[in-house]
Amino acid sequence: MKLDFIEARDLPDAWFQCVYTILESGEEYQIDRGSFEGQKRLEFNYVTVHIKHPGVRPLVPDIPPGLGIPNPVADGYLEEYLPYLMTSAREEGEDYTYGQYLEKQIEEVIRMYRDDGHGTNQAYMTVGEPEAIFLNDPPCLRGIDTRVADGKLHFMVYFRSWDLWNGFPANLGAIQLLKEHMASSIGVEDGEIIASSKGLHLYDYVWELAKLRTMKEG
Repeated sequence: MKLDFIEARDLPDAWFQCVYTILESGEEYQIDRGSFEGQKRLEFNYVTVHIKHPGVRPLVPDIPPGLGIPNPVADGYLEEYLPYLMTSAREEGEDYTYGQYLEKQIEEVIRMYRDDGHGTNQAYMTVGEPEAIFLNDPPCLRGIDTRVADGKLHFMVYFRSWDLWNGFPANLGAIQLLKEHMASSIGVEDGEIIASSKGLHLYDYVWELAKLRTMKEG
């Protein structure tokens, strides 16, 4: 397997670097099972993305107006998405929300660091249960690990499968807002994000948009 490591300044830089790199070295394959069966993806075998300053605004991708490409994350979407990440509220027809798993764990991690101290490896928040594998679409986000170091709250995030064009920037933008909320509640500063996945991908229907944004030839 090929392992990729990307070091980024902020969230827009992380998204751009991932799109650029996947066009160069992503593995193309046809989807046998999962979202958009029968279509093709470009995918990293395994990628780790280290984002040093994820709180720098804007949190969403930088799309030059002259390209005529819509931003993968619509205005106001992060704020709408945040309750899905932080609370157990579910819309009709949804099998799950990340918040149904994370809501109580968020409260406990805040309490743990605030009341028991920062020297622990137990402040891990998990998403899903063993039965989730039988869902048509199991959770993509599987866990958020945390560490308080040098007076800052850092997140280590793992996605089993991850849509790079839309999902990556929307998910990380909302996760960054969550981290800022937790850091403030704990009484520490906001820190870094290290995100990894063995399934970060671009669907074939956005390959041309990706080439336009990165100005890469076909």
